Amino acid sequence: MQFRRTSSKAMGDERILPLINIVFLLLIFFMIAGRLTVTDPFDIEPARSASDGSDVRTEALVLVDASGHLAFDGEVVTQAVLVAEISERVRQVGNDLVVRLKADGRADATSIVAVMELLRDAGVEKLKLLTVPEPL
Repeated sequence: MQFRRTSSKAMGDERILPLINIVFLLLIFFMIAGRLTVTDPFDIEPARSASDGSDVRTEALVLVDASGHLAFDGEVVTQAVLVAEISERVRQVGNDLVVRLKADGRADATSIVAVMELLRDAGVEKLKLLTVPEPL
C-alpha cells in the first residue's frame, strides 16, 4: 500500500488563507471606523500666540452607567473622587466650568438626580444633560 505524499506548498497555502481573511476584514473595519470622525473641509494652521494659554479645560464630562458607576473625563471614579476633582476644577476655572452629564437611558432617575446634586454641591453652576431626541 502506497500513500500519496501531499506537497508542502499546498499545506502552506491552507495555513495562510485564514490569516489573509482576517487581515482583509481588519482592513475593511479600519477603513469604515476611520471615516466616523468629521474632518475639516480644508487644512488650517492655527494662529500663533505670544501668551501662554491655560492648561485648565473649561468643560468636563461626567458619565453615569445603568448601574450607577461614574466616570470623569474618561476615568472611572467614585463619588468622593468625582466631588474632589470637580471642586478642584471649579476652583481653577470658576463659573466658566461647563459640566456635561451623559447618563445611560436605563439608569434610575434618582441616581441621576443624586449625581446632579453632587455636582451642585461641588460648585458646578452650568450643567448640560446630554440626551437624544425620541424617534418620530
